[in-house]
Amino acid sequence: MSNPTAGPQNARQRRRLLLATGTVGGVGLVGTMLPFVASMAPSEAARSRGAPVEVNLDSVEPGSLVTVAWRGKPVWILHRTPDMLDRLGKHDSLLSDPLSKKDQQPAHARNATRSLRPDFFVAIGICTHLGCVPTYRPDVGAADLGGRWPGGFFCPCHGSKFDLAGRVFRNVPAPLNLEIPPYEYQGETKLVVGKDRNGPA
Repeated sequence: MSNPTAGPQNARQRRRLLLATGTVGGVGLVGTMLPFVASMAPSEAARSRGAPVEVNLDSVEPGSLVTVAWRGKPVWILHRTPDMLDRLGKHDSLLSDPLSKKDQQPAHARNATRSLRPDFFVAIGICTHLGCVPTYRPDVGAADLGGRWPGGFFCPCHGSKFDLAGRVFRNVPAPLNLEIPPYEYQGETKLVVGKDRNGPA
């Protein structure tokens, strides 16, 4: 004798099974899509290797140095004070390439401040000797750097020195001034590293 309730019960069980299968399948689909979608977004490492980097200059106080990553390299943005700028023209005799005539000098670096704007100095913070990262030493006449030290960058690895425009001193291992990356200003307070008037580098 057949059970009169068996038909409706079987139908309910089939609906539950279909619902459970659909739910699991949907979760699985979302789970497989997430890595794919995430892979389409540029990673932080990818951005540091090539994408332009924006810097809000309002956050860079006068006299301070900030570092951003671009193409896996440290890029310095130094907000020079009027006193720092005044010192730049007073020690050219100590420098190897004071007029920035050698390699690694874009056209806008062939001036007294090696910059598009005198108050902001932008450079790749890597010593041109063996690729070490110099330290920021703005202290004038620092005892360990000599009484004529005008402030700048010192590489403790092998003793190379650069002034506040990244110009290399004479008689140090580094052969060239610090490299200047492509950059541009977009308004008064936004600087974009890795991009110039001709587009991304």
